[in-house]
Amino acid sequence: MNSARSVLITGGNRGIGLATARAFVAAGDNVTITYRSGQAPDGFHAVRADVTSSEEVDAAFATAEERFGPVEILVANAGLTRDGLILRMSDEDFNDVMDANLVGAFRCARRAAKGMLRLKRGRLIFVGSVVGLLGSAGQTNYSATKAGLIGLARSLSRELGSRSITANVVAPGFVETDMTSELDADRKSQILTSVPLARFATASEIAEVIRFIASDAAGYITGAVIPVDGGLGMGH
Repeated sequence: MNSARSVLITGGNRGIGLATARAFVAAGDNVTITYRSGQAPDGFHAVRADVTSSEEVDAAFATAEERFGPVEILVANAGLTRDGLILRMSDEDFNDVMDANLVGAFRCARRAAKGMLRLKRGRLIFVGSVVGLLGSAGQTNYSATKAGLIGLARSLSRELGSRSITANVVAPGFVETDMTSELDADRKSQILTSVPLARFATASEIAEVIRFIASDAAGYITGAVIPVDGGLGMGH
C-alpha cells in the first residue's frame, strides 16, 4: 500500500473518532473526518455529514476522493445513544439509534466498497461496543445496533474478501470521553468494579488498535471482533 492512504472517519470531531484521526495523521495518512454537529477540529479536512442521509454520505466520500483519492480505509464511528428502559422506549428512540449506528454504518460501507473494489484493497473498520455481546440494561437499542455491526462486518468480509478488502469490528469498553466524564463518582466506581484492569480506556488506546487493524500487519485479519475493554466482556 502507499505510505499515505486516504482515510475517512465518521464522527471524527471528538472522542474516539478524533483520537483515531490524530493517530492516522501521525502515521502519515490523509484523513477526512465527518461530523454532524459541533465544530470541526482545527487542522483536519472535515466535512459536515449526517450518516442517516445517503446523499450526505455520498457527498462526503466525493469530497474525500477529490482531495485525497479513493478511500482505502473507512472507520465507521458515528453514532448516538437514546438510553431508556424497554417499557419507556419509544419507536422513535429505537429507530433513530438504529438508523445512525447500524444503517449509517451500512451506508458508509456501501459507498466505500465502490472505490475499494476498483482498488482491489481496503479496510472496513466498524466501531462497536462491548455491549454488543455483553448486553446492557437500558440500552436495548444501542446494544442491538452494536451487535448488528458484527453481522454486517462478517457478511462483508465474506462478500469482499476475494478483493483483499477486510471488515472488522473494534469493540471498546468504557472510555474516557465527554460522555463518561459526566458520570458521578458512585456510578464510575460501580463500573470499575466490573473491569478487571480497574480503569477506563483512553481514546488513544482505542485509536491505536483501529490503526493496527488498518495496517499491512493486519492484512490477514477479517471478520473479527477485537475487544479493547479492559477485560469487561471476556467470555462473550
